Amino acid sequence: METVHLLNTLGQKQLRFLCEEIKNRCVGSKENLMATQYFERQLRANGWEIEKQSFDAFDWDSGPAHIISNEVNIEASSSPYSEACDVRAEFLTVSTLGELENLDGKGKILILKDELTLEPLMPKNFVFYNPESHQKIIRALENSRAAALIFVANSTSQYPNGEYPYPIIEDGDFKIPSVYISEKDAHNLLKDDPEQLRLISKTAKSPSQGHNIIGRKGNPRGKRITITAHIDAKKGSPGALDNATGVTSLLLLSELLKEYQKENMVELVALNGEDYYSVPGQMVFLEQKQGDFTDTMININIDGVGYHKGNTLLSVFNLAENHAKEVDSLFATYPDIVLGSPWYQGDHSMFIQNGIPAIALTSEWLLENIRTQRITHTERDTINMVDVTKLSELAIALQAFIYKL
Repeated sequence: METVHLLNTLGQKQLRFLCEEIKNRCVGSKENLMATQYFERQLRANGWEIEKQSFDAFDWDSGPAHIISNEVNIEASSSPYSEACDVRAEFLTVSTLGELENLDGKGKILILKDELTLEPLMPKNFVFYNPESHQKIIRALENSRAAALIFVANSTSQYPNGEYPYPIIEDGDFKIPSVYISEKDAHNLLKDDPEQLRLISKTAKSPSQGHNIIGRKGNPRGKRITITAHIDAKKGSPGALDNATGVTSLLLLSELLKEYQKENMVELVALNGEDYYSVPGQMVFLEQKQGDFTDTMININIDGVGYHKGNTLLSVFNLAENHAKEVDSLFATYPDIVLGSPWYQGDHSMFIQNGIPAIALTSEWLLENIRTQRITHTERDTINMVDVTKLSELAIALQAFIYKL
């Protein structure tokens, strides 16, 4: 109990720094750089050897966005990473992919709705998951030669983080300026049958950098136990559950493994970009691996743990028999860690795709309510949602698991 108490005190301090003192961990921001510097300092203080993987990025900010039609002025939201614009033009309303592929939208404002806005579109260059249906819409939008886009979020769909209206496109590689609005606002915008619209979207980009931070202990020639958590957060969100709790779990584990000297190499990896359109930290991590994961025994990915309600959920992927036995012993020793269904929307997916056994850890309540919860990616994702004892106990459980391996 004394160990848990000490870890709780440390964990609270780390969460407060990541979520309250720096507030914004979006890739490209100065606060994101502060977060990675903090993670590096904490690991160095615990005797870990450090590797820093760097990449280019940009910070993005948006001011007010408005759509003006006759006497109606509708407030809109700029699509994340979108270009700025001030466009006055004729408009076309488009509901289907077939309509979009066959129109000439040169110089016009397109209003996209219905089947075109059923769900957020994956960024055009996203390599991990990019369905052909999304790619077709993106190609048709670019081929339309439109001056600007207005997405009408479909109210019959459930956005994974409970927001409405929700952004349809989040892609810094997509160059047509765009905003998004609700169906109600779209109705009000068009009720007077205007001939033209004016769309004003004020955004700005600032070149920057980002970093992954990797701490290592153990035999450099041994098999690697790679434990990951993404350190970035969505702009505008304190990012407590998504994913300061994962980073804090790594830091607590770094404290518990100060004296680690076993044959396996332990890697604690703060990946930077899971909530950024181009996942740059994950891409540079893969580039430096050069497709060779033969030195990796297992990945453990921590994302969304510590919600104050319910258990910690553990999902397994491609585990060898001996690893599965050690996981079973976790359930016997730590009853608040329970086995759950596989989920793939996290950094463990890049290990799975390369044939590496993986364990994913999250909060049971969050995964069960992923389509209706209104916490992650919002300003409500604060440390008030976190039970830090769950992080301490998870770190202790992972310490035991690592030593058994």
